[in-house]
Amino acid sequence: MKVILKLILLFVVLFTFLPSAGLAGQDNDKTLSPYFVVKGGDTSVDRFPLKETKADVHISGIIADVMVTQRYVNEGSRPINARYVFPASTRAAVYGMKMKIGDHIVTARIQERKAAQRTFEKAKEEGKSASLLDQERPNVFTMNVANIMPGDKVEIELRYTELLIPTTGVYEFVYPTVVGPRYSDTPESGAPESDKWVKSPYLREGNKPTSTFNIAVDITGGVPVEDIACSTHKIKTVWPDRSTATVILDESEADGGNRDFILKYRLTGKKIHSGLMLYRGNDENFFLLTVQPPRDVKTSDIPAREYIFVVDVSGSMYGFPLDISKNLLSNLISGLRPTDRFNIVLFSGRSVTMSPESVSANQENIDQAIRLIDGQHGSGGTELCAALQTALSIPRRDNVSRSVILVTDGYISAEKEALQLIRENLNSTNFFSFGIGSSVNRYLIEGVAHAGQGEPFVVTKQEEAAATAEKFRNYIASPLLTGIAVSVEGFKVYDVEPEKIPDMFAQRPIAVIGKWSGSPEGKMTITGQNGKNKFSQTFNVADSAPSDKNSALRQLWARKKLTNLSDFNTQHGGTENKEEIVNLGIKYNLLTAHTSFIAVYEVVRNPETKSQNVTQPLPLPSGVSNFAVGGGMQNAPEPEFYLLLIMATLIIMVAALRKIGWLVKNSRI
Repeated sequence: MKVILKLILLFVVLFTFLPSAGLAGQDNDKTLSPYFVVKGGDTSVDRFPLKETKADVHISGIIADVMVTQRYVNEGSRPINARYVFPASTRAAVYGMKMKIGDHIVTARIQERKAAQRTFEKAKEEGKSASLLDQERPNVFTMNVANIMPGDKVEIELRYTELLIPTTGVYEFVYPTVVGPRYSDTPESGAPESDKWVKSPYLREGNKPTSTFNIAVDITGGVPVEDIACSTHKIKTVWPDRSTATVILDESEADGGNRDFILKYRLTGKKIHSGLMLYRGNDENFFLLTVQPPRDVKTSDIPAREYIFVVDVSGSMYGFPLDISKNLLSNLISGLRPTDRFNIVLFSGRSVTMSPESVSANQENIDQAIRLIDGQHGSGGTELCAALQTALSIPRRDNVSRSVILVTDGYISAEKEALQLIRENLNSTNFFSFGIGSSVNRYLIEGVAHAGQGEPFVVTKQEEAAATAEKFRNYIASPLLTGIAVSVEGFKVYDVEPEKIPDMFAQRPIAVIGKWSGSPEGKMTITGQNGKNKFSQTFNVADSAPSDKNSALRQLWARKKLTNLSDFNTQHGGTENKEEIVNLGIKYNLLTAHTSFIAVYEVVRNPETKSQNVTQPLPLPSGVSNFAVGGGMQNAPEPEFYLLLIMATLIIMVAALRKIGWLVKNSRI
């Protein structure tokens, strides 16, 4: 009888475990989830067609212009269609794409998204080579390439521009290289098309990227450039003269495409580019005004403050990212003033609060907070919205300035819902964000700060935690310029962004962009309240001549407008502003949530139209463990493990059946 019971128990364990690993067939209720790539397969197909990504960056003043080249090669013996998910800056205005096949170059055209998809599918079915660029998030794009023939070398060239606004006098250029895996609780069967990219293949922890990475950055400062540094990659710097520099990757960094490339520099004397820039176009004219807020203020003018730390302790934070978070939070909390109050909300699949209400920043409470954080190890999903709701529901005192500080890698797909929640509570709370890791979800990290009128911070390695905590403390202790307004006299301006300028800290300049008409003359004045003092600064428009070098202002204005229309202000997939977004994308030749770039080589190259679909696998971001992939079966074993498990079970079953037969024969049952 014991043998029979053991056999039954074995069946129960085996067939309970296997479905959780996704081996029980199709499950219509399973959620979108990244997965580990399975090696092997058809040897006639090149499984990893993307061979190289390189970026050529030109920074002039506060404008960066970037050309990205992706090189695909079909080294197999069959035609393939390739799909690749990749990131970009959240501020990027993508304004151009070209496809090169051999010596033939096709310039992509912008189309409404669904129309572009139809054009691409038609070209693929006709056997023509084509490429399609879609925006899935403001910082996540998908590239689809059709009918890459055996031996083909295909190059896709993307062009984008972005503004670089310094903080504490430091300019920072970030080139994201990999999209981290996203947690999603959306059922796959009902997921919108714009979320399908979440189900992407990943290489396992420690595996090198399957494509090489290279980048070169030219900096023209106008004044001497200094303190160029890159903490993420080894670089070499060449100085043609004191005001220009060229930064290239060290040869050892060919496999550096698993973490963000972050380059920082200063201008001599901590100067920043401020003042008025003008551009005169064929049909529209644009301006950009940047102003440094005043620094002087009395400590007595800074109100009492409360800080609620919302900390991600989910599976994707396991190991290296959570270790950084512990160090960062210890530095942040230990540096609070005795007059401050604070609380902690830890979240993964559920939320845990340190105290029902915020407590004083005395040593006893600080020690308790650090012990709570040190006890975390990282596991489970990433339910951010519930954690933010928990933080906002904590009782608050009158006449206290409340700030929520989010600490996370941002690996969720429900960014829109979180940002909407933040916007709904702006009248009572400011939001700051700390991105933890080598390739954080900057759409969420920067979106939280944008929507919450705060500032984003990113910590990529352990040794940066203390310095970043100090930077945050200095930032929030700096004077605040409130009630900011722009007035114009004798200069016709319109379509100004932002419509309402949020309160600004002295560590970061004010930036206003818009259109102008008529003659470039008159005055522009910035006013505001600095503590108990009034602030005012006036610029004579005639002192700034329009220049063709400022042509990027056209795309940058449109990108700013799109940010307010779509990126942070509507539910993902919403169509409230779709027509206006499409019109902006078409007019300014920009990639948006509702417009795509499509390039078709109008030659039938694959008449049989038989080809293999290949999805390019992504490396796990440096420092991210296997626990970030696989949904409920995180860190799942290799498929061979399950085959061995089944074989072992069959052997045990045969032996058990023989034993049962012997027992029956000898009448022992």
